[in-house]
Amino acid sequence: MIAFVKGKVFSISNDSVVLDNQGIGYRIYTAMPQQYVIGDELMLLTYQYVREDAMQLYGFVSQEQYDLFLRLIDVKGMGCKSAMNVLASASVGNLVEAIENGDVAFLKTMPGIGAKTAQQIVLDLKGKLVLHEENLKEEMDANLIDAKDALIALGYKANEVRSVLKEVKKQDYKNTDGAIRLALSMFMKRK
Repeated sequence: MIAFVKGKVFSISNDSVVLDNQGIGYRIYTAMPQQYVIGDELMLLTYQYVREDAMQLYGFVSQEQYDLFLRLIDVKGMGCKSAMNVLASASVGNLVEAIENGDVAFLKTMPGIGAKTAQQIVLDLKGKLVLHEENLKEEMDANLIDAKDALIALGYKANEVRSVLKEVKKQDYKNTDGAIRLALSMFMKRK
């Protein structure tokens, strides 16, 4: 299996890029290939898909994107192309949040995803997705990270805490205690 390909962008199409790696061109299907520029050095983590009539590489710029893709293709009714369309339509964070919150309406807005498939995604993946801690730290300041740890210690689930802290981040809080108080009041309103 090819774990990653590093090379210069040789060409770009609607759904893929060709990377030149020491004189060999690899066509890699990727979400939003138009974001790349011909001649730029690029490294993509890859998933190799092999079928009787096809052998394809799917590429990802981050480990989170790759991990979510692997989860999506395990869902009944989802293939590689459908999973790539989903990844091209929303950020990994938004997708994980929608799945964890059971937001079928949001998932149905993705190209090629109907009501049945959206429900299947939620059914199969809810509670099984965790964003990497680095992403969480980028989105939160030190007060929110401390509040997250405190709320998890109080028994709240990590995905619930993350969802609430996104709302707390939009509010005016002065310190960790303020963030915790706001989060607890939001949890109470949800019940």
